Amino acid sequence: MEQHHFEHKHILSLDDFSAADIEYIIQTAASLKEISSRSIKKVPTLRGKTIINLFFEPSTRTRLSFEIAAKRMSADTFNISMSTSSAVKGESLVDTARNLQAMQPDAIIIRHAQSGAPYLLSRHVSASILNAGDGTHEHPSQALLDMMTVLDKKGRIAGLKIAIIGDIAHSRVAHSDIIGFSKMGAEVHVSGPATMMPEGLSELGAVGHLNIREAVRDADVVMTLRIQRERLQEPLLPTAREYADFFGINNEIIKLARPDAIIMHPGPINRGVELSPDLADGKRSVILDQVSNGVAVRMALLYLLLGGGD
Repeated sequence: MEQHHFEHKHILSLDDFSAADIEYIIQTAASLKEISSRSIKKVPTLRGKTIINLFFEPSTRTRLSFEIAAKRMSADTFNISMSTSSAVKGESLVDTARNLQAMQPDAIIIRHAQSGAPYLLSRHVSASILNAGDGTHEHPSQALLDMMTVLDKKGRIAGLKIAIIGDIAHSRVAHSDIIGFSKMGAEVHVSGPATMMPEGLSELGAVGHLNIREAVRDADVVMTLRIQRERLQEPLLPTAREYADFFGINNEIIKLARPDAIIMHPGPINRGVELSPDLADGKRSVILDQVSNGVAVRMALLYLLLGGGD
């Protein structure tokens, strides 16, 4: 693996990383991936390190993936969820952070409904902070595993057309993916209902389309997103059925993409709404590859932050 000096203390936003950094994280993840296929899935790399999972929002894949990643490298992990934390009693995030810091953790992985919460945490603790999703802002590790999956399947990212379809405005996955794929030289096209298309797409690095067909036409990668109902203050859609009719990816729409296009989804899938079940389970789908690569990417991030980045 090519030498690269990784000089980051936190994983807060993909904006903080160069294309060389992203490449190095993916290379590191690829070299750690085989640990997960061993009969004994454990190496002593992070033995003695303490990692806290601090999740203020529900999560299955991300939380479990970070926990498995830490345990495969022999770190001690502790999980705190919103329902069992003192936040229920009204404790502020900064007070929670200061109390956690008093226990001397090496890293805190945080998911929070407020955009910017990981930044706030990083200013009040000396531990490394990993953003596992903050509000509608970013989800950097998801974008990294998405890029790793595309690289695995396509052999390159530069020059590909990536179509992201759905609730772009409220999706932290979409924001991180647009930043990451653009940095790596891909052309990112997005489409969704007008009420779910944010302003300033071109500054982010994406081309917006109100017609899904324009976004999907000749795409190498088609990524569908779940409607973020829990993040919507008021309904921005008439019905799920109408959304499926206009913005669902089905056999008719996927014909517009390239014949070897792959289908991605960060999960959980609302089957029959944003993605038809036969496509979700079909040969083009790489959704379960994304989950496998998620463990490898998160192992890489913890290793680079805590295990000596060179």
